[in-house]
Amino acid sequence: MHSATEKLKDATSAAKEKLREGSAAVKEKTGKATAGSKAEREIAHERAKAEKDQAEADRHWEKAEHRAEAAAGGVHHVPLTGPHHHLPVGTAAHDPVHTAGTAADPTHRDVI
Repeated sequence: MHSATEKLKDATSAAKEKLREGSAAVKEKTGKATAGSKAEREIAHERAKAEKDQAEADRHWEKAEHRAEAAAGGVHHVPLTGPHHHLPVGTAAHDPVHTAGTAADPTHRDVI
């Protein structure tokens, strides 16, 4: 399942793509309106098509980067050993009764 930040970044990339496609469509209409010949109109159409394709390629590239960032971040794992967590059973004096913060075990702390 995708994280919320990843979905937000993907939505931003999609919005950028739509903006670029709209800009390309406006440029195409302007190019066709100012064209003096059929060849110039075709050139304006091909340029707009190339800009739209580039916008889509950029969106896919950005989505791949978002996936790579999420994979590089990995799962935020908190180790269960260390000065702020329980010691593994059998490695130190271990009281089977949970005595967090009591006089029986003043060094024991739970970290959430």
